[in-house]
Amino acid sequence: MKKPLLSPQKYINNGQQLHTSSGNMMQHQKEIADILPQKINKIIANTPLTSSMLPEVAHTIGVTFNIDCCLVTAVSDTSGETITAYWCSEQFLGLSQVKEILAHKELLFELPVVQCADQKLTIEDISLIQKTLVSGWQDIPLPMKSVLSISTRFNGQSNGVISLIKFQPYQWQESEIRRLQSINSCCAIAFAQIAQSQILATQKQHLHKANQHHNLIQQLTIFNRSKLGLNQMLQLLITSTAQALEVDRGLLILFKYADPLFRNLPQQQIPKVKATLVGAWTKDTHTTAIGELDNLEQFFWVSDCSLCQLLFTDPGKPIMTNNCQDENTSNPASLFAIEEFPQTMLMPLESQGKVLGFVVLQQATTRNWETTDLNLIKMLCAQLSDAVIQSQTLRQVQTLVDERTQQLKRSLEVQAKLYERTRQYVEQLQKLNDLKDEFVSNISDRLRYPLTNMLMSIRNLRLPGISPERQDRYLNILESECTKEINLINDLLTLKKLESHQEAPQFESLDLNTKIQNLLTSFDQQFIDQELSISVELPNQPLKLQTEVESFDRIIQELLTNVCKYSEHDTTVRVKVTHQVADELDQVIIKVTNTGRGISEEEAAYIFDKFRRGKGRWIPGTGLGLALVKSLVQHLNGAIAVESIPIPDSQLSEVSFTLTIPLSSPPN
Repeated sequence: MKKPLLSPQKYINNGQQLHTSSGNMMQHQKEIADILPQKINKIIANTPLTSSMLPEVAHTIGVTFNIDCCLVTAVSDTSGETITAYWCSEQFLGLSQVKEILAHKELLFELPVVQCADQKLTIEDISLIQKTLVSGWQDIPLPMKSVLSISTRFNGQSNGVISLIKFQPYQWQESEIRRLQSINSCCAIAFAQIAQSQILATQKQHLHKANQHHNLIQQLTIFNRSKLGLNQMLQLLITSTAQALEVDRGLLILFKYADPLFRNLPQQQIPKVKATLVGAWTKDTHTTAIGELDNLEQFFWVSDCSLCQLLFTDPGKPIMTNNCQDENTSNPASLFAIEEFPQTMLMPLESQGKVLGFVVLQQATTRNWETTDLNLIKMLCAQLSDAVIQSQTLRQVQTLVDERTQQLKRSLEVQAKLYERTRQYVEQLQKLNDLKDEFVSNISDRLRYPLTNMLMSIRNLRLPGISPERQDRYLNILESECTKEINLINDLLTLKKLESHQEAPQFESLDLNTKIQNLLTSFDQQFIDQELSISVELPNQPLKLQTEVESFDRIIQELLTNVCKYSEHDTTVRVKVTHQVADELDQVIIKVTNTGRGISEEEAAYIFDKFRRGKGRWIPGTGLGLALVKSLVQHLNGAIAVESIPIPDSQLSEVSFTLTIPLSSPPN
C-alpha cells in the first residue's frame, strides 16, 4: 500500500523510527532491486498482447517504487512514433484535473523538478524525456512536482522513457535512482518488443488496406464489364467502396440540371440543379440511420444545401467537414445527417468541367484521410463519371433511335407493300449470290484436281524413252480424268437445266421389274469388287411405269453408285419395289438399303445439296450425285428421303434411300 501523505510534524516524530530501521530498509530495497527486473521480465514473457504490456509495466514500477504516478513511453526507432501508458495511485484516480495546462518551457525551467537517472545523459535523451513529459502532461490528474526519469536504450539507440512522478516536492534517493537504473535493460527489451509489435500492426494495417483497395478495383472492373443497369451498378459500387474504406455510411448522389446545355457558370454562381440519391449504404452499428434512410427525401435542390454549393464555388476539390459546428455545415441537406455523422467528405464526379454528382463518405468519429485513400476515391469517381456519361449517352442515343424508329415505322406503314416486295427481291438476290459464291468455290476444286492429273500425265508422256506400258498408263489417266471432267460438266449442265425447268419430262411406258433387274445387272461387277451381295424384292405382278426413261435410269444408277461407295464389305444391299395406292395416288416406292456408317440428322439436312460429301473415310466423287438425284426426282414429280437406323451393339447403321414416283404421268 502507498504510504499516506503526512504533515511536517508527523515527519519529525517519525524520524527516529526511520533512523532505527534503516538497516531493514536497505535490505528491503536490495530485495526490491532484485525482484523488480524479474517481475518486468515475467510481464514480457507472459503478456501475449503487447498493447497491455506497457500498462502492466507502468503499474508494476509504480507500485514497487510507491510513487504517485508512473509514466512509461516506448519510441519506435524507425518512425519515431511514441506509445504512452501511465499508472496513478488509487487515491488520485477519482480526482478531476485541476492543474493548468502549462507551456513547454514552464514545465522544464520554471519548475525545476525533473531529475534524470541516466549515467551518461545526452541531448537526445533530454529531448526525448522532454517530449514524453509534454505529451503525457495532459492525461495526468494533478500537476507534477517532482519527476525522476531515465531513457532506455536498445542496440545503442534510445527507445523509451520511464518517469517516476510525485505530486508534491520530493528529493529522490540514491537507492531509487539505482533501482530505476537496474530496470533499464529489461524495460528497453519490453519497449523494443512493443515498438516492433507496433510496426507489425502498422504493416498489417497497410497490407489490409492495400488488399481492400485491390479488391475494390477488381470489383469496379467487374461491374464495368457486367451487363447490370446503371442504378444497380452504382448501388453495388457505393456499397463496395464504403465497406472497403471502412466508413460508417456511403451515399451516391447524381445531379440533374435544369439547363441541359449547362457547362460552366461564373464562380460563386450556383446553377439550378436537383440532386437525386441513387445509392446508399450504412454500417450495421448505426441502426438509427438505417431506419431513417427510407424516410428521408430522395432528392433535394443544390441551392438549399450549403455543402453541395461548395462543389461549384470551389470546383475540383473534395469537401470535408469535421464537426457539425463547421461553417460549411450551417445549412446541409437533411439527407446527410450531419449530427450523427459529423465527419463527412464529398468527392465530386466531374466530366469536362461539369459536376455530375458526388460520392459521400461519412463517419461518426474523427478520421484523417490518407493520401492513398483519397487517390483511390478520386480514381473511383473518375470511373463512375465515365460510367454515368456512357449511360447517359447510350440513353440519349437510344431515345433518338426510338424516335427515328417510330418515324421509320410510320413511313414503312405507308410503303409496306413496296418495302415487302423489295425485301423479297433482296433476299432472293442474296441467296443467288451465296449460291454463286458456293458454286465458284466448289467447282474450282472439282475442276482443278482432274486437270492437275491430266497435266502431269501429259508432261510424263513427253519424257524421252518412256516405255509403252507407262504410255498406256498415262493415257488411261488422261482418259479417266477427261471423262470425269466431261461427266462433271454434263452433270452441272443437267442440274442447271433441271433447276431452271427449261424442259418438261418426256414420259414413256416401261416394265418396272425388267428395268430394275437390268440396272442391277449392270452393277454386278461393282458389287463383286466391293464384296457386296444383293437382295431384290419386286412386285409379283408386272408394273407399267410411265416416266422419263433417261432420268429414271440416272436416278437408280446414282443410288446404286452411292451404295457401292459407302457400304461395308461383306454386307447385303437390299432393293425393294412396292406399289402403293393411297388418297387416290397411284405410286411406286423404291427403297435401297445398305449397311455402313450412319448419317446424322445434321448431315441428312444437307445431304442432297450440291458438292456436299459424306463424312468419314475419303471416297472419290464430285459431290453432285445425290443433288442430281433430287433434281431428277423433282423433275419426275416424285420425292426422295433418307433414313439412318443404328444397328444395336454396332458402330454401323442401316441407311435407306426411299424413292417415291407416280406410276402414271400427270395430265397435261
